[in-house]
Amino acid sequence: MIRLRLKNFGPIGPGLADNDGWIDFKRVTVFIGNQGSGKSTVAKLFSTFSWIEKALVRGDYEKKWFERKGRLKSQFLSYHRLESYELDSAEIEYEGDAYTIRYAAGQLSIHESQGQNYALPQVMYVPAERNFISYVRNPRELKLSSESLKEFLAAFETAKHALRGSVKLPINDSEIEYDKLNDILNLRGPGHKLRLTDASSGFQSFVPLYLVSQHLALSVQAQQQNNQPPMSADELARFRKGVKDIFANEALTEEQKRVALSVLSSRFNKTAFINIVEEPEQNLFPESQWDMLKSLLSFNSQGAHNRLILTTHSPYIVNFLSLAIQGKHLQQRLIEHKREDFLPALYEVVPEQALLLADEVAIYQCNERDGSISELPYFEGIPSDQNLLNDWLRTGNELFDRLLELEEAI
Repeated sequence: MIRLRLKNFGPIGPGLADNDGWIDFKRVTVFIGNQGSGKSTVAKLFSTFSWIEKALVRGDYEKKWFERKGRLKSQFLSYHRLESYELDSAEIEYEGDAYTIRYAAGQLSIHESQGQNYALPQVMYVPAERNFISYVRNPRELKLSSESLKEFLAAFETAKHALRGSVKLPINDSEIEYDKLNDILNLRGPGHKLRLTDASSGFQSFVPLYLVSQHLALSVQAQQQNNQPPMSADELARFRKGVKDIFANEALTEEQKRVALSVLSSRFNKTAFINIVEEPEQNLFPESQWDMLKSLLSFNSQGAHNRLILTTHSPYIVNFLSLAIQGKHLQQRLIEHKREDFLPALYEVVPEQALLLADEVAIYQCNERDGSISELPYFEGIPSDQNLLNDWLRTGNELFDRLLELEEAI
């Protein structure tokens, strides 16, 4: 289990009260809460420490390089624009499959874990600011201050250039195609064709998220099947140096060299996709939010070690996850009672690739008033509808009832 524990960092105060403070990052992990409650802060810290762990496994830098005083703040927290948060009393601990990383009393310390199987991940942070990328006609000319947004833009450009023909989108019976000659993405729908830059804000937010998520999920899946896309220039240089060092080591037997080469290759063969998405519902109608979520869950199901992390203000996201969990429960019952003939009808409601076991999902509420975090309770495996998002739906109804009472009193 990959998990994170934090206190006194930015909007996060005491953190999670239960589970000894540990936030478990399961196959699907969701953070809900008001603006400024710390949802994105937790997601960004998870992204940061996941990347550090990956860099340690690949041997990008030595452990002492990461532990150098001030490096966490100046180099890694600044990547996600978190460097302005005070670290004097902060306590952050990340426990991964390969390393445990702890920050306390101004010092970062790293310890290698023993006996854990580590799946080298492709980590992607999808920022909420993604919608403007579609709107700008020449995004490569932009001068961006956010490193995470720059990385997402680079991933979007890669995904765009990898398009072959048109790609069917899960919303509005539409598809996207890339005009390579003019470097333009076109959106096609029933009876119309327009540039993505001229499309609705919902498409401008959704298309970058969809294309990048699909491209990276398929890339990782291809690597798992030993049909690898080319390494980056830096990865290739490190790989070649590693191969050269192995063959130059006269102390190794031929068998030991083959084993060393296998280990080296596995360090660069990504076998997991960690997709961290801010506000996936951005500018989308509820029906489209469901279609979007089914797509993200489908991409997530393509690898045994994949993880999907969401921050959201949408009550529909939580309710739709309940559908995915209930659908999995029903699937198991149908198979148990040998009623597989009903499965196609089930998959019409919730696609098989979007089904989720209850213990594969964790939903956390962040409280902006006291900096606390709480895990959403479950009732018979289904996330409770007693949560902050649904509470405000009920509050709206209650306020309307009060207005009706005042009107009746006139």
